[in-house]
Amino acid sequence: MRVDIWTDIVCPWCYIGQARFDAALAGFEHRDQVEVVQHSYELAPDLSPAETGPVLEMLMDKYGMSREQAEQAEARVAGLAAAEGLPYTSNRANGNTFDAHRLLHLAAERGLGDDLRRALYRANFGGEASVFDADALTEIASSVGLDAAEARSVLAGDAYGDAVREDERTAAQIGVRGVPFFVLDGKYGVSGAQETGTLIEALNQVWNETHRAPGAPAEGA
Repeated sequence: MRVDIWTDIVCPWCYIGQARFDAALAGFEHRDQVEVVQHSYELAPDLSPAETGPVLEMLMDKYGMSREQAEQAEARVAGLAAAEGLPYTSNRANGNTFDAHRLLHLAAERGLGDDLRRALYRANFGGEASVFDADALTEIASSVGLDAAEARSVLAGDAYGDAVREDERTAAQIGVRGVPFFVLDGKYGVSGAQETGTLIEALNQVWNETHRAPGAPAEGA
Protein backbone atom coordinates (compact mmCIF):
# COMPACT_ATOMS: atom_id res chain seq x y z
CA MET A 1 0.00 0.00 0.00
CA ARG A 2 1.25 3.46 -0.87
CA VAL A 3 0.62 6.60 1.17
CA ASP A 4 1.34 10.00 -0.38
CA ILE A 5 1.64 12.93 2.02
CA TRP A 6 1.72 16.66 1.23
CA THR A 7 3.16 18.88 3.97
CA ASP A 8 4.98 22.12 4.62
CA ILE A 9 7.61 22.29 7.34
CA VAL A 10 6.27 25.58 8.74
CA CYS A 11 2.74 24.19 9.07
CA PRO A 12 2.05 23.35 12.73
CA TRP A 13 -0.75 20.96 11.75
CA CYS A 14 1.70 19.11 9.48
CA TYR A 15 4.16 18.90 12.38
CA ILE A 16 1.50 17.37 14.61
CA GLY A 17 -0.14 15.36 11.84
CA GLN A 18 3.15 13.78 10.80
CA ALA A 19 3.83 12.69 14.37
CA ARG A 20 0.35 11.17 14.60
CA PHE A 21 0.77 9.40 11.26
CA ASP A 22 4.15 8.01 12.35
CA ALA A 23 2.49 6.63 15.48
CA ALA A 24 -0.39 5.21 13.44
CA LEU A 25 1.97 3.54 11.02
CA ALA A 26 3.99 2.06 13.89
CA GLY A 27 0.78 0.49 15.19
CA PHE A 28 -0.37 -0.78 11.79
CA GLU A 29 -0.12 -4.53 11.34
CA HIS A 30 1.03 -4.30 7.72
CA ARG A 31 3.43 -1.37 8.19
CA ASP A 32 6.30 -3.23 6.48
CA GLN A 33 4.23 -3.27 3.29
CA VAL A 34 3.49 0.46 3.26
CA GLU A 35 5.43 2.79 0.99
CA VAL A 36 5.31 6.40 2.21
CA VAL A 37 6.04 9.12 -0.36
CA GLN A 38 6.39 12.71 0.85
CA HIS A 39 5.51 15.71 -1.31
CA SER A 40 6.16 19.44 -1.15
CA TYR A 41 3.53 22.06 -0.42
CA GLU A 42 4.21 25.74 0.29
CA LEU A 43 1.91 27.71 2.57
CA ALA A 44 3.49 31.00 1.46
CA PRO A 45 4.64 30.46 -2.14
CA ASP A 46 4.32 34.14 -3.04
CA LEU A 47 6.82 35.35 -0.44
CA SER A 48 10.39 35.98 -1.52
CA PRO A 49 13.14 34.19 0.45
CA ALA A 50 13.98 37.51 2.09
CA GLU A 51 10.45 38.07 3.40
CA THR A 52 10.54 36.47 6.83
CA GLY A 53 8.95 37.70 10.02
CA PRO A 54 7.58 36.63 13.40
CA VAL A 55 4.86 34.01 13.18
CA LEU A 56 2.56 35.94 15.53
CA GLU A 57 2.63 38.93 13.18
CA MET A 58 1.85 36.62 10.27
CA LEU A 59 -1.23 35.31 12.07
CA MET A 60 -2.35 38.84 12.89
CA ASP A 61 -1.94 40.01 9.28
CA LYS A 62 -3.33 36.92 7.55
CA TYR A 63 -6.33 36.28 9.78
CA GLY A 64 -7.04 39.72 11.19
CA MET A 65 -6.28 38.58 14.73
CA SER A 66 -5.29 40.75 17.65
CA ARG A 67 -1.99 39.87 19.28
CA GLU A 68 -3.88 38.31 22.17
CA GLN A 69 -5.91 36.15 19.79
CA ALA A 70 -2.76 35.09 17.94
CA GLU A 71 -1.07 34.17 21.21
CA GLN A 72 -4.11 32.19 22.30
CA ALA A 73 -4.23 30.33 18.98
CA GLU A 74 -0.57 29.45 19.29
CA ALA A 75 -1.07 28.32 22.88
CA ARG A 76 -3.78 25.89 21.77
CA VAL A 77 -1.50 24.41 19.12
CA ALA A 78 1.37 24.23 21.60
CA GLY A 79 -0.83 22.13 23.88
CA LEU A 80 -1.61 19.70 21.07
CA ALA A 81 2.06 19.47 20.16
CA ALA A 82 3.00 18.81 23.77
CA ALA A 83 0.48 15.95 23.88
CA GLU A 84 2.47 14.33 21.06
CA GLY A 85 5.77 14.94 22.86
CA LEU A 86 6.80 17.67 20.42
CA PRO A 87 8.67 20.86 21.33
CA TYR A 88 6.87 24.03 20.29
CA THR A 89 7.59 27.73 20.56
CA SER A 90 5.83 30.79 19.16
CA ASN A 91 9.17 32.57 19.07
CA ARG A 92 9.87 31.53 15.50
CA ALA A 93 9.84 33.02 12.03
CA ASN A 94 7.52 32.51 9.10
CA GLY A 95 8.49 32.66 5.44
CA ASN A 96 8.95 30.92 2.12
CA THR A 97 10.03 27.27 2.29
CA PHE A 98 10.92 26.64 -1.36
CA ASP A 99 14.63 26.13 -0.64
CA ALA A 100 13.92 23.80 2.27
CA HIS A 101 11.66 21.72 0.02
CA ARG A 102 14.37 21.53 -2.65
CA LEU A 103 16.74 20.24 0.01
CA LEU A 104 14.15 17.65 1.09
CA HIS A 105 14.09 16.27 -2.45
CA LEU A 106 17.87 15.88 -2.34
CA ALA A 107 17.57 14.14 1.02
CA ALA A 108 14.90 11.79 -0.32
CA GLU A 109 17.24 10.73 -3.12
CA ARG A 110 19.90 9.96 -0.54
CA GLY A 111 17.52 7.98 1.66
CA LEU A 112 17.47 10.71 4.32
CA GLY A 113 14.18 12.44 3.56
CA ASP A 114 12.42 11.45 6.78
CA ASP A 115 15.45 12.36 8.88
CA LEU A 116 15.76 15.80 7.33
CA ARG A 117 12.02 16.47 7.56
CA ARG A 118 12.03 15.71 11.29
CA ALA A 119 15.15 17.82 11.79
CA LEU A 120 13.57 20.76 9.97
CA TYR A 121 10.40 20.47 12.04
CA ARG A 122 12.46 20.45 15.26
CA ALA A 123 14.57 23.37 14.12
CA ASN A 124 11.54 25.45 13.25
CA PHE A 125 9.01 24.60 15.93
CA GLY A 126 11.57 24.00 18.65
CA GLY A 127 13.24 27.32 17.92
CA GLU A 128 16.58 25.62 17.32
CA ALA A 129 17.51 27.26 14.01
CA SER A 130 16.14 29.10 11.00
CA VAL A 131 14.73 27.05 8.13
CA PHE A 132 14.97 30.07 5.82
CA ASP A 133 18.71 30.70 5.92
CA ALA A 134 21.06 28.81 3.57
CA ASP A 135 23.82 28.40 6.16
CA ALA A 136 21.38 27.12 8.78
CA LEU A 137 19.74 24.77 6.27
CA THR A 138 23.15 23.40 5.29
CA GLU A 139 24.01 22.77 8.92
CA ILE A 140 20.70 21.00 9.54
CA ALA A 141 21.21 18.89 6.42
CA SER A 142 24.71 17.98 7.51
CA SER A 143 23.45 16.96 10.96
CA VAL A 144 21.35 14.16 9.43
CA GLY A 145 24.13 12.88 7.21
CA LEU A 146 23.82 14.85 3.98
CA ASP A 147 27.04 16.08 2.43
CA ALA A 148 27.36 19.75 3.40
CA ALA A 149 29.00 20.75 0.12
CA GLU A 150 26.24 19.06 -1.89
CA ALA A 151 23.53 20.71 0.20
CA ARG A 152 25.20 24.09 -0.19
CA SER A 153 25.44 23.59 -3.95
CA VAL A 154 21.73 22.75 -4.19
CA LEU A 155 20.76 25.83 -2.21
CA ALA A 156 23.00 28.07 -4.30
CA GLY A 157 21.34 26.97 -7.55
CA ASP A 158 17.93 25.83 -8.72
CA ALA A 159 18.26 22.05 -8.40
CA TYR A 160 15.05 20.19 -7.52
CA GLY A 161 12.95 23.27 -8.14
CA ASP A 162 11.06 21.40 -10.86
CA ALA A 163 10.37 18.54 -8.44
CA VAL A 164 8.84 20.93 -5.91
CA ARG A 165 6.65 22.52 -8.56
CA GLU A 166 5.54 19.12 -9.83
CA ASP A 167 4.44 18.15 -6.31
CA GLU A 168 2.46 21.36 -6.08
CA ARG A 169 0.86 20.89 -9.50
CA THR A 170 -0.23 17.40 -8.51
CA ALA A 171 -1.69 18.75 -5.28
CA ALA A 172 -3.70 21.31 -7.24
CA GLN A 173 -4.91 18.66 -9.67
CA ILE A 174 -6.30 16.43 -6.93
CA GLY A 175 -7.85 19.33 -5.04
CA VAL A 176 -5.53 19.76 -2.08
CA ARG A 177 -6.46 23.03 -0.38
CA GLY A 178 -4.66 22.57 2.90
CA VAL A 179 -2.08 20.38 4.56
CA PRO A 180 -1.34 17.85 5.85
CA PHE A 181 -3.08 15.84 3.17
CA PHE A 182 -2.80 12.07 2.89
CA VAL A 183 -3.71 9.93 -0.12
CA LEU A 184 -4.00 6.22 0.60
CA ASP A 185 -3.45 3.84 -2.30
CA GLY A 186 -4.06 6.63 -4.79
CA LYS A 187 -7.80 6.65 -4.04
CA TYR A 188 -8.66 7.77 -0.53
CA GLY A 189 -7.92 11.28 0.74
CA VAL A 190 -7.53 12.19 4.40
CA SER A 191 -7.18 15.87 5.25
CA GLY A 192 -5.80 17.50 8.38
CA ALA A 193 -3.97 16.44 11.53
CA GLN A 194 -6.29 13.55 12.32
CA GLU A 195 -6.01 11.66 15.60
CA THR A 196 -3.71 8.64 15.59
CA GLY A 197 -6.65 6.27 16.08
CA THR A 198 -8.46 7.76 13.09
CA LEU A 199 -5.40 7.27 10.91
CA ILE A 200 -5.03 3.65 12.03
CA GLU A 201 -8.68 3.06 11.13
CA ALA A 202 -8.11 4.60 7.71
CA LEU A 203 -5.05 2.44 7.07
CA ASN A 204 -6.94 -0.70 8.09
CA GLN A 205 -9.99 0.18 6.01
CA VAL A 206 -8.00 0.87 2.85
CA TRP A 207 -5.88 -2.24 3.36
CA ASN A 208 -8.96 -4.42 3.77
CA GLU A 209 -10.66 -2.93 0.72
CA THR A 210 -7.66 -3.22 -1.57
CA HIS A 211 -6.04 -6.48 -0.43
CA ARG A 212 -8.83 -8.96 0.21
CA ALA A 213 -9.90 -11.44 -2.44
CA PRO A 214 -13.11 -10.67 -4.35
CA GLY A 215 -16.09 -11.77 -2.31
CA ALA A 216 -14.03 -12.37 0.84
CA PRO A 217 -15.13 -10.63 4.08
CA ALA A 218 -13.03 -7.80 5.47
CA GLU A 219 -10.66 -8.57 8.33
CA GLY A 220 -12.57 -8.62 11.58
CA ALA A 221 -15.93 -9.03 9.83
